[in-house]
This record gives sequence, C-alpha cells and structure tokens, in this order.
Amino acid sequence: MRTFEELGVIPEIQKAITELGFEQPMPVQTEVIPQLLANTRDIIALAQTGTGKTAAFGIPIIQKINVKQLSPQTLILCPTRELCLQIAGDLTDYSTYVQDIKILPVYGGSSIDSQIRTLKRGVHIIVATPGRLIDLIKRRTVSLSDVHTMVLDEADEMLNMGFSEDIDEILSHLPEERSMLLFSATMPKEIEKITRKYMSDPVEITIGRKNEGALNVRHLFYMVHAKDKYLALKRIVDYYPNIYGIVFCRTRKETQEIADKLMQDGYDADSLHGDLSQAQRDLVMAKFRNHNLQLLIATDVAARGLDVDDVTHIINFGLPDDQESYTHRSGRTGRAGKTGTSISIIHIKEKGKIAQIEKMINKKFEKREIPKGDVICEKQLFNFVDKIEKVKVNEAEIERLLPSIFRKLEWLEKEDIIKRIVSLEFNRLIEYYQQAEEIYEPQEGSSRRGRDDFRGKGDRQDGGARRAEKGYARLFINIGKMDGVNPGTLMGFINDNVPGKVPVGRIDLMKNFSFFEVPEELASKVVSTFKGMYVDERKLMVQIAQDDSGQERGKKKFYGNDSGGKSKKKKVRY
Repeated sequence: MRTFEELGVIPEIQKAITELGFEQPMPVQTEVIPQLLANTRDIIALAQTGTGKTAAFGIPIIQKINVKQLSPQTLILCPTRELCLQIAGDLTDYSTYVQDIKILPVYGGSSIDSQIRTLKRGVHIIVATPGRLIDLIKRRTVSLSDVHTMVLDEADEMLNMGFSEDIDEILSHLPEERSMLLFSATMPKEIEKITRKYMSDPVEITIGRKNEGALNVRHLFYMVHAKDKYLALKRIVDYYPNIYGIVFCRTRKETQEIADKLMQDGYDADSLHGDLSQAQRDLVMAKFRNHNLQLLIATDVAARGLDVDDVTHIINFGLPDDQESYTHRSGRTGRAGKTGTSISIIHIKEKGKIAQIEKMINKKFEKREIPKGDVICEKQLFNFVDKIEKVKVNEAEIERLLPSIFRKLEWLEKEDIIKRIVSLEFNRLIEYYQQAEEIYEPQEGSSRRGRDDFRGKGDRQDGGARRAEKGYARLFINIGKMDGVNPGTLMGFINDNVPGKVPVGRIDLMKNFSFFEVPEELASKVVSTFKGMYVDERKLMVQIAQDDSGQERGKKKFYGNDSGGKSKKKKVRY
C-alpha cells in the first residue's frame, strides 16, 4: 500500500493529517490525489459517502493553492449547509501547517453581510451551497474568474434536490479552462448529462462497482404488518443496547410523530426535518454529534450532508421511493473503515423493492424475525452487566461515602444486592415485554389482520390454525395479557380450579384471549370445569380450539354460550 508521501503530499499536510489519525491512504485517496496533483483536467469519482472523499480532493486542492494570490482559486459546491460546514472544517484541519491559507464556507441561514466582508478581505477556497453563492454572484460581491478547480460533491444529491439550474448558472461564471471534479455515490442519467455538457474526456475513478453499497455494511429486513411497524422499531432498538443510529422516515409528519413517540417512551431521540428552523436543526445536530442523542429520526433531505463516522445502524422505517436514496441512507453507517448495519422495516407490498435494491447494490439482504421479549431482556441485561464490569470508579470521591453505604446494606447478601440492582434497572423493561403482544410476520396472500391475531407460533395449517402437539388438545380461554395474565398465572389458575394435576403444554398469550394445550384425555374435563364460572363479572369461556378437521374455530364461536342454558354463577380469581 502506498503512503501519503508516495502520493506526492507535502510534509506540512502530512504532519496535519497524521495528527488527525490518518495512517494509510484509503482507496479513493490513492486514486484521486495523484490525478489532481498532476493537473488532470476533469475527474469523475464514484464512491460511497464515508470512504474518505473529502481528503481525496481536499489535500491536493490545499497543496495547489497559491497563497500569495488572494482570490478564490477553488470552488467546492455541496448540497447542504451541514456538509458545507463540515468540508470547510476538514480543509481547515488539513491545512493547519500551511501558512496564510483562507477558507470560507458560504451558505444560507447565516449573515450574508459577514460573508461579504470576508470575501472582500480575500479568500483562496470557497465551500458553498448553490443558493447562497448565486445570491453573492448577483450582488457582484464574489468573482470566480480565477477559479482553476471546481468540485461538485454529492452531485447526485444536488440534482435530487433540484439544483440543476443553479449549477448551470454557477458554471457559466467560471473560466472555461478549469479542472472539474465530480464526486457522486451513484451515477444516474442526470449526472451523465452534466459530464457530457461540462467535462472534457474525464478520467473516471470507481471505488467498488457503480451504485454499489458500501462493502462493510450488512443489510437486514424485517417484514411486519403496517400497524406493527412502530412496535417493531422499538423491539429492534431494544435488541441493540448500544445503538447509535439514524431512523429514516418518508415524510416530515411521520418523522415528527415517530420521534415524539420514542421520546414519550423514554428513548434518547429527536427529529430532523424541513419544518424545523435552522437554529433547531443546528441544536439537534449538535446533540447527535456529541452522542447526547441515541437516535436521530430524519427525512432524506434533512439528513443530506450529515457526516458522522461512528453511526452503528441505519433503520429504514419503510423503503424510499428511489433506490439511489437507499444507497445514500445505508452509506451513513460503515464509514471510515468501520462496520455498520442497515435495517429495513417493511410490509409485504415492499418485498419486491428488496430484490431491486439487492440487484443495484450487489448485496443480499438477510431476512430476520422480530426479536422476542425474553431475548431482548437477556441481551439488555448482559449489556448492563458488561457496563458494571467496565465502569471506572472514582475512588477518591466515593471512598468517604462507602462506610455509610456498607452499613445500610450489610444485612443483604451479595446475591441479594445484585438482584436488586438488576431489578431496579430492568423491572420496567421486563414488565413491558411480559405484557407485550408478539409481532407476527404477515403471510403472503392474506391481507386480513384478524386471521393473524389467532396465530400462535409453530406449524400452521391453511386456515391459519396451529396444530397442537401430538397427544394434546388446544384450548381457547377468553382472558389474555390485558387481564394481567402471564404463563405462570395461567398455569396456576388452571391447576387451582381443575381437580388433579393438569400438565399444561404450550401457551400462546394474546391481548384479550389465550390458547393453551393439555393432554387430549383431560381436555373435556378442563372445559367442563370452567363452565358457568365468572371472572370479575365476566363470563369465562374455555373451548376446544380445533374442530374434527383440525381447523381453528371462528371468533364468534369462541365467545358463544356452550353451556346449553343458564349456569350457576361461580366467581373465580386468577
């Protein structure tokens, strides 16, 4: 592998990037830096976000600047204010030891007068969003006549945002004899039009395949009913205790609604969308970059230009309309050589989109089942224990308090203290998943949720029923999670009321009812035992859940009166 010195980078820049943690050039830097330093006229570079693009064009741009000529020599166009500020900040870092170089970010939402004053004092590199730059051009406060290098960063995003005419306008003010570098993650037809119109025999550099997803990103999908998407999102987030991610939504309204729900449910989350003021956007972005937010809920447009290296997960709360947007979304994770995960929560009608995206990014999606509550609780628990093991103890500050703490807790054994610490942290989570209804995957060809409500896990028949284990009968009872039932209380309830010990097999708890299995020879005994019983003034119904053909009965039959007439009212508790 070549070094930065072998690429022709000067010692002043080498020193700065070494202090920033650069060790070896990334592939895109190895390809682009020598070409730009060699004054190659036009370059098209296709590479994913997070592959080191800014340094690939930023290092040679800084090196080629004539600091004695105090006029704009390089123009970098980018789609958003956030990306504009980030590029300018990175270039400033790379040029720490290059004396007298002037770099100016130009963007909307800040004082144009301040930017005009800086331009009058003289700058070498302008990093700009198209709208504000055109405003400055129209005011005749900026001259681009000395620009010898033009960079279009995230060119596909700029075209998606409707900047095509603005780019045309800006390019008309640049000298014909200038180099042009176009960076893009994808290569749509609109990009090809720009290259034909404004570039002359460009060198094309492709890192990976065209439109291919980042190599170190895994792609997963979960298929659920549309009404279960938010509950599925919560389970996925809970399954990854250390998640630091972005949840992409399709609309501003949906973005705000999901963020509000997550915050109400106790998650460190906030929204980023176009209805927020610039000050609000800046505050949210600052919180996310400083890891004061665990989840950023965003629209595609609002997240453009977001450049955070350590995002662990991208979650698509539904797939975007165009496949290129998926590439950009997933490119927000797995950056700077790290691994990442892109997760999509889809409904059955979106299954075809998965195949289309797989073909485009040349990667297969892994299909996953929504995590069960007990698995989530176990994973959270062991993550908590891991944190306890690794926590740094401030001995000096805590030492004076320890004697009082020891006296307070001396009556407890070590095991009791551990149990109480864990319970204090996890009782709410455990109780939530004890009460939570399981989320089932929709079956192809069936659009009725009512049928799925009666499904347990295991083998299913054509009518949607689950076959009981061999030698067992499957029974229905009209109490469920809403009544505070869990497997333990239901088993106790059965054995407290049915004479003799009843071996209870599989239990499937639903919201308002449940299924349980008992040996076939005991089924009629269990059913007859509960006839005429009431729970809190509500008639208790226990029925055999399958008829002779093995098909599960309809809901009306479950709630019908099977007693053959009036029964004596017997109240029971569970």
